[in-house]
This record gives sequence, C-alpha cells and structure tokens, in this order.
Amino acid sequence: MKKSLKAVERRVAVQLVVSHACSLPLCVRLRYEPTDPFIVRAAFFVDCDEPVEWVLGRDLLAGGLEGSAGHADVRIWSAAGRGDESIYIALGSSAGTALLEVPVQDLSSFLEDTEALVPRGTESGLIDWDAELAHLLPQG
Repeated sequence: MKKSLKAVERRVAVQLVVSHACSLPLCVRLRYEPTDPFIVRAAFFVDCDEPVEWVLGRDLLAGGLEGSAGHADVRIWSAAGRGDESIYIALGSSAGTALLEVPVQDLSSFLEDTEALVPRGTESGLIDWDAELAHLLPQG
C-alpha cells in the first residue's frame, strides 16, 4: 500500500483580459492531487454558485513557463513586454475563449510545490493501474 500524499492547493489572483485596455480581476484555485498526478485542476470563481473547473496538464503549465506551450483549447505563452512577471493562458471551448494573465511567480511557486511532492517523471508510479484497467474493461 502506498503512503497517502497531501494535495497542493493555491489561490491565485489573475486578470481576465477583456481587451487591450480592460481586464477584470478573477480568483483561481489551483489544486494538484497525487492520486491524479498528471493534472492540475483550475477552479475559476465567477458570478455563479459553483466554480468553473478546467483540467490542465501539469507538464503543459510547466512548459508554458519555459516558452509557448499547448494548442487547440489550451495555450500558454509569455506576456511579452511585461518582463518575466506574467504569462497568458488562453482557454477555449464551444462557449468562447477566455484569456488570462497569470503572475509567473504564483504559478512557478505552485508547480515547485507539486514537484516537491511528486517529481516530474515519477507520476506513473502513483497510478493504480489495476483500478484504471478495471474501469476500462467490461465487467462480466
């Protein structure tokens, strides 16, 4: 039996970019759980009862800190002209696209905490492969 590891959670103040001249503050809760070691859950708190949640790859977020990453529904890149203070995350769905400006330090610190808990490259050792296969295979 594997030992239970705690989750890493952080609230981050981001900007929802509406136009070049206008942005709105938004709170995002980032959560990383070793039981699902490849992903980060991002819960966006807007004017509704329940937060809107996106599931993002941890490697995708880390790649966005190093340069441009992602394609299609999730893309991450440096906020050129803002030094190393911010990155942009674009989230797209059938309902539209949201562009977020995220403080690099907050995202970097969060990812460092997740990597201290589960180093990159060791994630597959935390997955219960028998349980995953049981979900995929028909029960007879």
